[in-house]
Amino acid sequence: MKWGFFLFCVLSFLTSHALAQKNNPDIKSQAALVFNAQNDRVIYDKNADKVMPIASITKLMTAMVTLDARLSPHEKITITNADVDKLKHSSSRLPVGSTYPRQELLRLALMSSENRAAAALGRTYPGGAKAFVSAMNAKAKKLGMNNSRFVDSTGLNSGNVATARDLAKMVAASNNYAAIREFSTTSQHSVSPGNKRGQLQYVNSNSLVRNQGWDINVSKTGYLSEAGRCLVMQAKISGQPMVIVLLNSWGKNTRIGDANRVKKWIESNQGRRQA
Repeated sequence: MKWGFFLFCVLSFLTSHALAQKNNPDIKSQAALVFNAQNDRVIYDKNADKVMPIASITKLMTAMVTLDARLSPHEKITITNADVDKLKHSSSRLPVGSTYPRQELLRLALMSSENRAAAALGRTYPGGAKAFVSAMNAKAKKLGMNNSRFVDSTGLNSGNVATARDLAKMVAASNNYAAIREFSTTSQHSVSPGNKRGQLQYVNSNSLVRNQGWDINVSKTGYLSEAGRCLVMQAKISGQPMVIVLLNSWGKNTRIGDANRVKKWIESNQGRRQA
């Protein structure tokens, strides 16, 4: 009798575990959060309150602070040596001495994570880079991002940290800016650096914006060795505005796979609710 009861318990556990796995998007990223922006409901979270480096996800905050300042989008900004990455020594296709309208730098920072573009946006803010970082942290506090901290406009410094839960708030807030919606989802764009170098062609760092199966409003990728590969989006899935935050994905394509798993999982659950 005891042995039979033991087998019953084991089978019950395995069955419930299998059902749980079936109803779980099986996210590989170290931290994640899926949030329905329409009803403010979290529908999935994993290590959502763990403070982690966020790499270039930082640039969404950079964009909001830049736009909040209502600076001229047409003002010409020249890339200087101060914009060159001396911390991670990352490359950039924007040569020192080349000049672009502020809105072009904002677009490049959002769609293709151009670090010199983001650095120039912070440097040319009223009061300079220090004032810009202060404004970033003030904006984070206003949004209720209580476990976040920003130290530069690019995200190259691993001191830029947040939780997945905080980033969901940031993504939802960034969706209120028409320029962020447009620039972060631009699939490709070209700019002219002058100096007879012709056009520089850029593509969005998130391949999903070119996928017709996705309806993406806001997008941003990020990568640092300390942060892993990160992806945040707000996208319409099954007619609902869903915020997806994926942090520290371990493989090159894992964040894309995770996003697709989340989408399929939401659509599948929606189908079961309607059935």
